[in-house]
Amino acid sequence: MTIRRALGSDVGQLSLLEKKLFSEENFPLSKGSFRYHIKNSSLFVTQIDYDIVAYVLVLIKRKDAKLYSIGVDGSFRGQKIANQLLQKSIEELRKLGFVTLVLEVRVDNLEAIALYQKIGFETQKRLKAFYGDGCDAYLMKLDIKWEEI
Repeated sequence: MTIRRALGSDVGQLSLLEKKLFSEENFPLSKGSFRYHIKNSSLFVTQIDYDIVAYVLVLIKRKDAKLYSIGVDGSFRGQKIANQLLQKSIEELRKLGFVTLVLEVRVDNLEAIALYQKIGFETQKRLKAFYGDGCDAYLMKLDIKWEEI
């Protein structure tokens, strides 16, 4: 298993994974979106043999970092891949000087919420009818500053 930065040659596999994981009301990313984010955002993939089985996308704008999307192929869940991807992203954000990472997550996505809380994200507020299907979201925030010893 390898965690690495996404490459332009990964777009096809990323798009297939995205369609497998996210329905239309959850705004799946297109091939064009992946091409854009490979160049302009923080996008890491997990590769096993020749297959991309997971990714994490963090949007970076000047002083803000936002976890936009994370996806793990169902047959690879339970192997702490999402945790490893998040840790890799947080490590990169620290090197770039970011101090916080924010995200929105569906209130009914208990598995993701548990992962985010375990890493240290804290719920800031509930966003009513955030998703296209009317589901609420939590806005969560993580302090990613280096801890002083």
